[in-house]
Formats: sequence, C-alpha cells, structure tokens
Amino acid sequence: MSVIAIFSGIFCSADAVVRDVMDSTGYRLITDDQLISRAAETSGMPENKVQRAFSAKTSVFNKFTHEKECSIACLRLALATELEKGPAVVHGFSSLLIPQTVSHMLRVCIIAETPYRIEQAEVVQGLTEKDALKQIRARDADNAAWTETVFSAKDPWDVSLYDMVLPMNRMNVAKAGSLIEENLIKDAVRRTNASIQAEKNFLLAASVEMALCRAGHNVSVTAENGAVVLTINKHVLMLARLEEELQSIAGTVSGVRSVKTVVGKDFHQPHIYRKHSFEMPSRVLLVDDEREFVQTLSERLELREMGSAVAYDGESALTLVAEDDPEVMIIDLKMPGIDGMEILKQVKTTRPEIEVIVLTGHGSEADRKRCMQLGAFAYMQKPVDIDELSETLKKAHEKIQLFKS
Repeated sequence: MSVIAIFSGIFCSADAVVRDVMDSTGYRLITDDQLISRAAETSGMPENKVQRAFSAKTSVFNKFTHEKECSIACLRLALATELEKGPAVVHGFSSLLIPQTVSHMLRVCIIAETPYRIEQAEVVQGLTEKDALKQIRARDADNAAWTETVFSAKDPWDVSLYDMVLPMNRMNVAKAGSLIEENLIKDAVRRTNASIQAEKNFLLAASVEMALCRAGHNVSVTAENGAVVLTINKHVLMLARLEEELQSIAGTVSGVRSVKTVVGKDFHQPHIYRKHSFEMPSRVLLVDDEREFVQTLSERLELREMGSAVAYDGESALTLVAEDDPEVMIIDLKMPGIDGMEILKQVKTTRPEIEVIVLTGHGSEADRKRCMQLGAFAYMQKPVDIDELSETLKKAHEKIQLFKS
C-alpha cells in the first residue's frame, strides 16, 4: 500500500481532511511532533531546537553549530524509520523530506485562499482578522523557507511539487478526502520493487547522514543498494583529508557497501567547509559598540575555531538572547543606551545558564566587584591577550557542558 504525504497551509481544514482519510483507509498518522520527539531522543538535542528546523528564522550561530542541518538529518532518520513500519499518512513539514524516488507516495498539498483561512481561524480559534492574518503570514513564511531548504523552491504551493493540490475554498472535507482516496489506488503510486528499494535507500542515507552529523560534519548523502555518495558543497583546503575522514565514518554504518565522495556545485563558492567541534565554544555573543574592535575579535576567535555573533548595542543583544541560544557572552561595560552592567543583570535574571565575560577598558575595581556579585564568569580588561581570552572562553564552555551533562 502507498504512503500519503500531506503538506498544508494553516487554517485550511487539513486536520479534518487527514482524519477523514485515516477513517477511510485505516492508515496510521505520522506527525511532525512525533518525529521531533524521536529525533530529539536520537540526537540528544532539545525538542525545541529540532523544531526550529521548520522555522524561517535560523540561529545566528548555525554556520558554526550546523544545528538546523543536524535537526533535519535527525528528522529524516526518524521518518525513514517510521516508513519501514508500513503505510501511513505523513502530515506536516516532514512530509516533504521523503525523496521523489520513493514513488509509492501520493504527495498532496492542502491550501485555500486567504478569506477562507481567516474565516476558519475565527471559527476554530476565535481569532480576530488581524491575529489570523498575522499567524497566516508567519506560517506561510515558515512554509516558504522550508520548501526552499528542501527543494530550492520559494513557492510552497508550487503545483510541480505535488501530485495533487486541493483548494479547500472550492470543496468540502468529504470531497477532498474522496479525491485523495481515488488517486491513492492509481498505478502511478503503487508499491513496486524499485520504490521499496528506494525507501530502503532513504533509510540508509539518513543513517549515514546522522552518523556524520554526530561527528560534526555537514554533507549531502545519497544511497543506492548500499553504495553511498557524499557530496561536499563547501570549499575545503585539505580535501583529501576530509574525504578520508568522511569515508571512514560512513563506512561504519550497517548496510554500507561502498562510499564515494564528490564535490557539489557550490564547492568553489567563497564558503569554507567547517566541521563543528563539540569541544570548542560555538555560540558566543560579542556585545560592544566599538564596531571595528568587535568585528576583529570575532574574526580572531573564528581562527581559533570558536563561533561568534556580534551585537553593537545592549538592546540588540537582549533581543538576540530572547530569540536565540547564546551560551557565552562577552560584553563591554560602557555603551550608550543599555550598558553592560544592565545587560549582565537582565541576562543573569532571565537566562542564568548563560555565562557572561565582562571585557572593558573603562571599568573600576568597584565595577569588577559588582559584576562578579551579579554572576559574571570573568572580568577582564582591554586590551586583552587573545590567548587568555580564548582560555577563559574554553573554561566557560566546559562549565556549560558539565552542567548540561
């Protein structure tokens, strides 16, 4: 029997259609929430970080941590494992992760025009038109970002991505369910030996991708009958060494018969391949209004394999703390607007797990004592020795990892 993959817009009666199809077919349901939970268990990442893979907003630290890519790898593995259990309705963002080569799958898009969606939001959740539009636009932005990530397609409702597009403003739930069931029995989506093998290939590729993510790598993986191909899409200076390491890791995965590495179309672009080091700080937020100084500091830390983002004022820093997950902050004391002392006080009140290093050229002994009383990890003076600062960062990172473990 075939798989039904349903991707939908918010407030389009998709849940009702899914229930109707499940009642008629007896299929089980695979949801994003189920896969997020399984992916979190597999990876050790918090569920909220895995879920963030579906968001249009990507962490400013992602180029160092590869958390979005790792989350997607975890979700692929969780989905491929679930598909092994037999026919199902896959509903949500994850439905788009199933490769096109798995041909025993009916790909369905459920969408509607905006007036219908606003009406549904008012009926189902009692939202005002303003709040409904806000939620619709936010979810559509997530949908667009997701289809661009998976297919490089900016329009999430592009008919070429699906076998069926159901406009719910033109039909009722029963009609939509009936159309899905009619197409489900067509020869084009029947299971074949080739499509079953493609499903096994999906599972093997996902397993290899997960093994590579655990080692800090981010490459594309395909598999066919045990033959694995790893595609490196960013430039690397010591390509042969990287290829050897990738092949060594992939070769240990059960079911892998051979491993080949190739360079992708973006290999020669000005992006450097970066392996994530779990031992080094990679979520450091630098806060200083001296732009040249803080940009140079960020570059010097990057040369030491430490990942950082930059904020030039206190308000921006606190916004980033609220929206993202810095682990260590390096802050200047004297800044216009919200100064470093106030940042330290607010961060230690709302996010006490973040370690804060004060780095200032204008502080006094009284300032040092006050900062340490407020919970600063260290208090350092400018100009700072970069090696000393690096060692302090490493110690803060070690403290954080110890707390997590």
